[in-house]
Order: sequence, then structure tokens, then C-alpha cells
Amino acid sequence: MNKILLSILRCPKTGQPLTLQSDDNAGETVSGGCLLSADGQNRYPIRDGVPRFVPENNYADNFGMQWNKFSKTQLDSHSGQPISASRFWTATGWKREDLQDQWVLDIGCGAGRFAEVALQAGASVVALDYSSAVDACYANLRQHPRLHVVQGDVYALPFRAGVFAFVYSLGVLQHTPDVARAFAALPPMLQPGGRICVDFYERSFKSALLPKYWLRPFTKRLAKPRLFNALEFLVPKLLPVSVALGYIPVLGRHLKRAIPVANYVGSLPLSHTQQLEWSLLDTFDWLSPAYDNPQTARTVSEWLTGSGFRDVEVLKAGHLVGRGTKV
Repeated sequence: MNKILLSILRCPKTGQPLTLQSDDNAGETVSGGCLLSADGQNRYPIRDGVPRFVPENNYADNFGMQWNKFSKTQLDSHSGQPISASRFWTATGWKREDLQDQWVLDIGCGAGRFAEVALQAGASVVALDYSSAVDACYANLRQHPRLHVVQGDVYALPFRAGVFAFVYSLGVLQHTPDVARAFAALPPMLQPGGRICVDFYERSFKSALLPKYWLRPFTKRLAKPRLFNALEFLVPKLLPVSVALGYIPVLGRHLKRAIPVANYVGSLPLSHTQQLEWSLLDTFDWLSPAYDNPQTARTVSEWLTGSGFRDVEVLKAGHLVGRGTKV
């Protein structure tokens, strides 16, 4: 943990400043020790360079598992393709120069696919995740001096209010138990004039027909290693079927979705091996989370306007995207 992070960290229970207690206190960073609240009542460990504000085991265990198994899969620096950067800039509508030298909060960082993009734009990025995915993020991006990784809870964010110029959460909030409450935790983190971007799976009649929603009542209850092992066997067999159905004229783009497998063939410029890896990762991501709560455009717009944002936009950019500027 870089000591500069202390200036914006706060005890998530009391809001008090935190002090560092560590034997490794000579340089700018510490790998171990703890953070103590000002009243001395709350203590939070720093382990492997990451401050930890949540229990080790929690509802996001599946994400910790998947991002530590696929720690580099979706990093542009690994795939050699600007897939994550394209999604980031398209969803946010921000420009690289906007992020230069700004504090940026990444909610649900996973292995760091979007944090890498923001870091490359010159931002100081605080990458937060509820799961042990923080370990993959830190391992992947620790060479960036402006990276700060925190394991924390969106419902009790361990930061000083109004400190961030940008907050984003892409593909994450729908996997929390109470999506409205998770969203409501983000606006206080922004400074006046700060900008937010969130995205969600869209709730619609068409999305309700997707096979993942028929299967999830069963698959989300399976032990995660067991589900992963089953998908590791099934995905290489199901993906070619989905691809073949996709070639059927007119109906193909609908028929291929009847196969419960993530299929990016023809839409993402990946090698055959990468296609299989992305497919396995995202199929597991469909079927394993404890929570999956898609949202409507109307709901997202109401959240943004009700939180006092101006220049509110809700649009389809792969996912359902909401963005705005804090008054």
C-alpha cells in the first residue's frame, strides 16, 4: 500500500481517519501491518500490500475465484487487442486527457482490466473489489506507481467523501444484493463537477429469455469449483454449436443465443485459444454469481437524476450505460 492513500482512507464504520501501524514503515509503500481508526476501536489488516476492510469469505467468492484463474485474460496488455479500452472509452464518454492527474475510483475492479486503461491515461486509480480479485489486480498492475488497490465493500466505502473526480463501475453493480443501495453509495465519493459512469445488464422481455436465467437457479447453488470444472468440459463443446447456429441466415443471431455459452466469435478479434478462454470466463460469470439483477433504462435514469446529476445520459453501449456530472 502506498502511504499517499492514507490521506483519502477513512474507517468504513465510523468515518474517522486511519493511522498506519507497520514494521515495514521506511519507504513509500508497506506490504503488511494494519490500519487503526482514530478512536482505536477498529483495526483493518494490510496483507500483501492491500488494505482489507471486508471478511475474507463473502458473497463475491466466485469473482475472486474467476479473476485469480483468469488474471490476465481481459487485460489489453495481455490480449494484444484494445477490447477493454474500447469498452471503457465508449461507455464513459470521457477523454484520456480528462483523467490525467485525477483521482479515479474503480468499483469492482476484478483483475484490473479497466484500471489498466485509466492508469495508462495518467490517472491515480483506486481499484476496489469485494472479493480476492484484488490480489490479481495488484499482481497485474503493481508496476504502476499511481495504482492503489483496496479490498472493500461498496455499502461501506472506506474513503473520504468528495475526493474523486471520476467514479466508474462497469459490469459489477448488478451482482450486489441491493443494486439501488450500491449505486447510492457512489455519488458521495465524487467532488462537485465529478463524473460517474455505471453499466448494467439490461432488464427486458428479450433478456428474460436468455438461457442463463433459466439455469442460474441451479448453477448459482453449485460449489464454484464443481461448476467451473463442468464448464471447463462443456464450453469447448458448446461454443462450436453456438458458432454454427450463428451462420444460419436471418435467424442465426437469435438461435446462437439459445446455447448457454458466451460467444464472441466474429465480434471480438481474438485467437481461437483466446475465444475459448473468454467464453469459459464469461459463461462462468453468467452462471456462478449469487446475485444477478438487471436494470431498466428508466430506473438508471431515475437514480442519476435523483442523486443530483446533470447532463444525464442513459444509452445502450453493449450494456445499459448511465453517466452524468455531479452538481
